[in-house]
Amino acid sequence: MFKRLLIQTIGLLLAAALVLLVPIPSLAASREDLERDAAKALQSLYANNTAANLLGQKAKAVLVFPNIVKAGFMFGGQVGDGVLMKGGKVDGYYNSLAASYGLQVGLQVFGYALFFMNDAALSYLDKSDGWELGVGPSIVVVDKGVGKSLTSTTLTHDVYAFIFDQKGLMGGIGVQGSKITRISK
Repeated sequence: MFKRLLIQTIGLLLAAALVLLVPIPSLAASREDLERDAAKALQSLYANNTAANLLGQKAKAVLVFPNIVKAGFMFGGQVGDGVLMKGGKVDGYYNSLAASYGLQVGLQVFGYALFFMNDAALSYLDKSDGWELGVGPSIVVVDKGVGKSLTSTTLTHDVYAFIFDQKGLMGGIGVQGSKITRISK
């Protein structure tokens, strides 16, 4: 029993190290697939969430990651590609990569969208060598409670984030760092 647990733990550690050290190729089959999936995900988010729809009307740009894959057992990682949209048109492609450590186990697929509300936040995304969440512009993760209180006069933060279409099961607590980097497609 202990030997099997040790082998599983070593395997997971190696997988986590690979996620962190090896550049991840694009997960989408093609640029067109990624653009289609991002547009579809954003339309679905707008249809199901009035706060997201309000933010979409006011945002300078929206960065949509339609399919983030997250897995972990003590050590974890998540990865996915996204599309930056300005004025309804594609303005770039990005990769989101994260690693975590803590009491966690599971596998989950989800999407998330970042709404850039001002030029300074958008400029930071373009100028930084990979944007780390928690560093730079202020970001608010919008949950149902926050979403109900958003109006055009209460939009005071640089970036708002929505997590949507969660599938799978991931449980636990941990420390996580996430980095978003521009990629070429």
